[in-house]
Amino acid sequence: MYLETFGCQMNEYDSELVRSLLKNRGFRLTDNSDQADVVLLNTCAIRENAHNRVYGHLGELKCLKEQRGLVIGVLGCMAQNLKKELMETQPLIDVLVGPDAYRRLPDLLTHALEMRTKGLAVDLSEYETYEHVLPERKEGVNAWIAVMRGCDNFCTFCVVPYTRGRERSRDPHGILEEAGQLAEQGYKQITLLGQNVNSYHAQGWDFARLLSAVADIPGIERVRFTSPHPKDFPQALLEVVAGHPNVCRHIHLPIQSGNDRVLQAMGRCYTRNDYLRLVEMIHQQGSIALTTDIICGFCGETNEEYGDTYHLLKEVRYHSAFIFKYSERKNTIAARKYPDDVPEPVKSERVNQLVQLQKSISREMNRQLIGKQVQVLIEGNAKKSSTQWMGHTESNTTVVWEKNHRPLTPGDMVALTIHDASASTLFG
Repeated sequence: MYLETFGCQMNEYDSELVRSLLKNRGFRLTDNSDQADVVLLNTCAIRENAHNRVYGHLGELKCLKEQRGLVIGVLGCMAQNLKKELMETQPLIDVLVGPDAYRRLPDLLTHALEMRTKGLAVDLSEYETYEHVLPERKEGVNAWIAVMRGCDNFCTFCVVPYTRGRERSRDPHGILEEAGQLAEQGYKQITLLGQNVNSYHAQGWDFARLLSAVADIPGIERVRFTSPHPKDFPQALLEVVAGHPNVCRHIHLPIQSGNDRVLQAMGRCYTRNDYLRLVEMIHQQGSIALTTDIICGFCGETNEEYGDTYHLLKEVRYHSAFIFKYSERKNTIAARKYPDDVPEPVKSERVNQLVQLQKSISREMNRQLIGKQVQVLIEGNAKKSSTQWMGHTESNTTVVWEKNHRPLTPGDMVALTIHDASASTLFG
């Protein structure tokens, strides 16, 4: 079985669950699709680019299927959201499984292999959290743990509530047990995942208590989380981020737009001023790095409304930002309610302007660290050279430095003095 993953960290975590479920049923994993009897694509439904990549991969697999009877499965959010379209237009797909039905995958694949029957499992669940399924992780320094699944926010541009269902939180004791096992296996950093971690609630535990408890586990050096929603950021959570030595002083806080009308049309449940008050509350806790998500060209966005986002970016001064063009997703509220009427060239120009602005801000903030010392968790070789190490600061900024004769290994925490910086990388 060969598995390829598209999309976010939650999809990566889901692929680890899938590998575990299949391995326990006798499937063997391969990193080479040419050796596989089964090829699975774990898909994302958030961006148009992810859709296009999946369709491109399916086209490439068509010949392999004809040559040697390959079984092809499409999993995840795209399978859930576009099930009718995929079944009607992609006859090479043998198995289609949504994010809540991975426990059925081994049987569906077995039937497809042995009896050449097609399988479909796309029911959403009110209860499935994959409790007691220990993910099959690849070796590394960082491990993800999904603390909850689904989303109740129904932002008008977002397909997640329709592909992952309603919010449900995992048992906190199961999460702590999983985190403890990761510490014993040598993982130094844990990232807690949820569509809105602020909404976590189980057995009287809120997310602040859970975050603190995970950070207290011996052997865990750093804990991160993503993503909170600006509409309900509790003071207790902010105090844990600011005060616990093992919780990274970094918050990914999606704004999406800096204009109140656009925010209302997006269903974001906060105003520009609400968001800026939260940013000020965070800054009052001391040095906490902020990153964000922004969508350009949402339905009806005028030049003036886009300008509000541009000026908010200048005002807040994020460490980094993920900036995207709006792309209409089937079955969302926006697709049903609003025309996608901002021309593509206008969207692209707005994205480019924001990217250039953010690059200048990031470069300036990074260069302020020249001559200063930062703590870096080593993750492995740098992408461009095996003679260099690569890791991240507490604020999640990439650092690259030359290897020397010190006996360092991934997972070590080192103090580095920064001697140069670009918009995306520190050089130590």
